[in-house]
Amino acid sequence: MEAWQEVEGVAQRGGGRSEWQRQQAATRREAERAARERTRREREAEKRRKERHLAGQITLSEHKTAEVDDRIGRLDRILADALQKKPLNFDDLWVTPRVPGFDPGGLAASEPVPDWANYAPIPPGPWSRVFGGAGRYERASEDARQRYDLDLAAHRHRESQRVRALDEAHTAHARRVQALKEKAAAVNADLRRRRTGVGSGEPEAVEWFIGQIMQGSDYPSDFPRRVQVAYRPENHDVVVDFEFPPATVIPDVRAYKYVKTRDVIDSISRPVTETKKRYKQLVAQITLRTLHEIFSATSSAVVEAVVFNGRLTTTDPATGKTVRLHLLSVEAERTVFEELVLAKVDPAECLKKLNALVSPNPYDLEAIEPFITFDLKRFRFTEDVDVVSDLDSRRNLVKLTPTEFEHLIRQLFVAMGAEAWTTIPSKDGGVDAVATSKNMFFGGVCLIQAKRWSGLVGLEAVHALTGVMADHNATTGVLVTTSWFGRASEQFAQRNRITLINGAELKHLIKEHLGFDVVPGVTPPRRARASDNRQTGRPGP
Repeated sequence: MEAWQEVEGVAQRGGGRSEWQRQQAATRREAERAARERTRREREAEKRRKERHLAGQITLSEHKTAEVDDRIGRLDRILADALQKKPLNFDDLWVTPRVPGFDPGGLAASEPVPDWANYAPIPPGPWSRVFGGAGRYERASEDARQRYDLDLAAHRHRESQRVRALDEAHTAHARRVQALKEKAAAVNADLRRRRTGVGSGEPEAVEWFIGQIMQGSDYPSDFPRRVQVAYRPENHDVVVDFEFPPATVIPDVRAYKYVKTRDVIDSISRPVTETKKRYKQLVAQITLRTLHEIFSATSSAVVEAVVFNGRLTTTDPATGKTVRLHLLSVEAERTVFEELVLAKVDPAECLKKLNALVSPNPYDLEAIEPFITFDLKRFRFTEDVDVVSDLDSRRNLVKLTPTEFEHLIRQLFVAMGAEAWTTIPSKDGGVDAVATSKNMFFGGVCLIQAKRWSGLVGLEAVHALTGVMADHNATTGVLVTTSWFGRASEQFAQRNRITLINGAELKHLIKEHLGFDVVPGVTPPRRARASDNRQTGRPGP
């Protein structure tokens, strides 16, 4: 100990450092360097992490904005996209069966036949024969022959089963192929029948085909797909009840922006005024698109006009009940519609050109309601109603006496809400009456004309009703007939606060409100052109 102290003292007096001290100093310097390097790497890693986070947030905000832009772009192209597609035809619906190839699987290959060479024992050599090898060989050969024969029989049995299973698989496949072909043939036969029906103006066939057009129309997945279609052969027109999407299909966000100081992605709201404008345009585009798709896929000999009624299913905030609000109605003539250059029109302005009845503000669910709202199937006339009515106890409307007919019409409108009923003289054997009601159904004084006719009620009859309405200060008018109206009559009625009820609709209302069934007693001409300028109605018997 004293010696070490002496050495150390000498080293200190000599001004030098020991090896241990130098090692300790070097160790400290290396630790400090490693710490500085570690800190530098950590700072660089944090910097790269922040850069990646920043880039990721910016990319995410741009991606979310792009999704909104894509959505808006598709909504803006609702009409334009439809104009680029070829019209649906029956050839597109034709079914070609997909016949699968026959796959036998493991049944295709047979097992190898047992080979005697793999069973036969080795013949004995000369020396082996001297010491009894011949006998052993004979016994081994006999045993081998028995194993061979058993294995060969088993192989033949398995092969027989394989061949039988293969034949059954062939038969089953042939049955599947035949079933596919028969199914396709049945579908195609039905298509041929429907194509013939469409060509001859059969309502069921025309409605089915237009339903296929509507189903094949490519809309965003969150759009409702509720469509009702009715074809009126007497008028050569199609009535479409279409469910509009709600305004929420338009994104309420215009874009997304990353805010670095708060490290958040903020949404930039879309102004309500822009959303309202876009929704009004969307409703208009859907309407024009539907008209285009129907007209382009049908012939003028079958469809001369399309009546489009657009509705929206929503919740009434006052009652909490589900309601369907009528937002748009338009009747488009083919000859007028085909003159439009749809790729260049402003949809909302185009509907004005077509005299459409449009909600002033669809976004705020400002509804337009007809005087009487019917099921949009429009209660078509049935075939041979005169014959049918003679075979049962239902009342035939055109065979009622004037008094009976007046009493029936009065019963109906009282059941529908009329509180006062005053009959006025009728010059054509029908019923003229003034009805009043305090509720919104009639909305005041309503003049009712009921014509027990067997032919088309011409435009002049609807014109005459407006004069009688003026004489009696009627707010609205209703023209009821046992027969039918032409499109010109319907268009005039829409412009003059008049509701038209044809024979099929009258039959439905009597069933609904009075609880018994009747037949109109009239079948409109199947292929006659319903032109009010060429046909006039005539009273029934």
